[in-house]
Amino acid sequence: MEGLPMHLRVGLRGEQIAARELRKRGYRLLASNFATRFGETDLIAYDKKRKTVVFAEVKTRSPGALNPPGSAVDAPKQQRLINNAAAYLRRLELPRERVRFDVVEVVLRGWYDADVNIIENAFGADAFGEA
Repeated sequence: MEGLPMHLRVGLRGEQIAARELRKRGYRLLASNFATRFGETDLIAYDKKRKTVVFAEVKTRSPGALNPPGSAVDAPKQQRLINNAAAYLRRLELPRERVRFDVVEVVLRGWYDADVNIIENAFGADAFGEA
């Protein structure tokens, strides 16, 4: 990570912390930084309990940020993530009926310590025919 601008280092650290939290909750990580022409999905995981493919957008902030991290996932970003998810599912020929879009908020208290909040079903389930 050395040599990267600080904002990119912070983002990558947040993704590492988010991945660790998802694994701790029993998810199996399928991919990270999955990119298509639509953009990039930070983490793709499988929620074993609910048998659901989870597309997670990770937003990382330092303490004292004015807005919660998840507020940065606006409508255009959501649409890019939905399009990217459809491309991922097509590529792997996975069914669409078990899909969820989560936002993982990471607030760093230090490089090795953070508060993590997972917002399940943050948006977009209806794009795949779910309620």
